[in-house]
Amino acid sequence: MKRVVTFGEIMLRLAPPGFLRFSQTTSFDVIYGGGESNVAVSLANYGVPVDFVTRLPNNDIGQCALMELRKRGVGVEKIIYGGDRLGIYFLETGSVSRGSKVVYDRAHSAISEIELGMIDWDEVFKDAGWFHWTGITPAISQNAADVCLEAVKAASKRGITISTDLNYRAKLWQYGGDREAIMTELTSYCDIILGNEEDAEKHFNIKPEGLDITKQGHDVKAEAFLSVCKQMMEKFPRAQKVITTLRGSISASHNTWAGVLYDGKKMYETRQYQITHIVDRVGGGDSFMGGLIYGLLKYPKDDQNALDFAVAASCLKHTIKGDANLVTVDEVQKLMGGDASGRVVR
Repeated sequence: MKRVVTFGEIMLRLAPPGFLRFSQTTSFDVIYGGGESNVAVSLANYGVPVDFVTRLPNNDIGQCALMELRKRGVGVEKIIYGGDRLGIYFLETGSVSRGSKVVYDRAHSAISEIELGMIDWDEVFKDAGWFHWTGITPAISQNAADVCLEAVKAASKRGITISTDLNYRAKLWQYGGDREAIMTELTSYCDIILGNEEDAEKHFNIKPEGLDITKQGHDVKAEAFLSVCKQMMEKFPRAQKVITTLRGSISASHNTWAGVLYDGKKMYETRQYQITHIVDRVGGGDSFMGGLIYGLLKYPKDDQNALDFAVAASCLKHTIKGDANLVTVDEVQKLMGGDASGRVVR
């Protein structure tokens, strides 16, 4: 199977235990995660050879993040060192009608101060067949955006499949960069594009034609996104597939979950899952992307199967505490087959 490379920031996640609010807690649970590192962990769990590339501070906290990746089977040999700190985010986990909250503390993180030429992309992409980045990385700083562009150009030159999760984050993009111009150039190199309706609108001003998604409530319809997919393919002619997740938010604890994939000719749709007791929804999109990359590598001529795998994998992620999806191929296939009983395996 092709070796996958992901590039981005891994952060220190600090969260009050359980469902405590920030103002209630006297301690924080420590977890390490980030969009691209979460994808790498998923792929490693599925047996896919994968390297995560980032810049870490050469201190104890950076080493803790490194050990977490190594523990999960992710290749870390291409990581570079420098800078003074690891980015941090604080998470207050919501429940029922109270949504979760994220507070970022990632200014001047090691990767935000990365520079062109620091990473040897020739070495990184040696024997690689797939490269994945997300819209979070260019939102960190102009430096990170420049190096991300350096990476996609190097991957494209080598004929490597390039994927992105557009991942619009309202609390990022604070450094004054031209978001639409930056994301348009980066996305133009992509073969596989994942994004929801907010990503398409915020990054590219692409909206569903003749439909107000905001008035659909939690009953999100796949056909609402067909025009978005078509507009994305018109804007990005290199793209072979445009994919979106369909999340309906009934409450912070109960979501519906499905996905669609458009290949330029046909739209594929999955069944809708009811996730009724969410343990942790952070990383849900990353787990979908990890499942999708695995599915497209494993079933290159079966987009429906690949999409079904991605949705089932991310459905299971909502039952796991932490950023990363720690499930096996067998567990995903069991859910794909209709077994959602959760019975004890003895």
